[in-house]
Amino acid sequence: MKITSFFTIVFATSLPALTTVASTGTDGIQTRLLADDLAIVQAGETVYRANCASCHGAYLEGQENWRDRDAQGYLPAPPHDATGHTWHHADDLLFEITKYGPSVVIGDESYRSKMPAYKDILSDQEIIAVLSFIKNTWPAEERKWQESVNATAIDPSAPFGGKSSSILDKLSSPD
Repeated sequence: MKITSFFTIVFATSLPALTTVASTGTDGIQTRLLADDLAIVQAGETVYRANCASCHGAYLEGQENWRDRDAQGYLPAPPHDATGHTWHHADDLLFEITKYGPSVVIGDESYRSKMPAYKDILSDQEIIAVLSFIKNTWPAEERKWQESVNATAIDPSAPFGGKSSSILDKLSSPD
């Protein structure tokens, strides 16, 4: 079975679980990940291994010195496990960074990244699946904290540990 067909089947059975609301993000759509849907997580692992692991690591460990720019001014690929900061960002922001690329999301075309925008490489369903796989690997404490970030992204008046909830602050935060 082709991956595309598998995604059609998995997402058709999961459509009632998808949440889409208006957002002030890049595309105006609030995207939520499906980290508890094991069929989508399994499909996402396949997409991760084929498209992400070569840079972000087979075990989501990222590249060494991921916080330090290289000689060309690029940041190495960050880890997506609990040692990184992926879990510090809302589902929608993770989706938009993956789909459109960080420079588009932060509105700065001069921002340098080796990660391509995946909008012409992966479908929205594949992006949701791969990010759901990543999120599924986080420990309970990180997932709980990330869900509070999601609540703040949907409702800016929601409590967020006293920290700023702007997309630029979340994207540029090293922690």
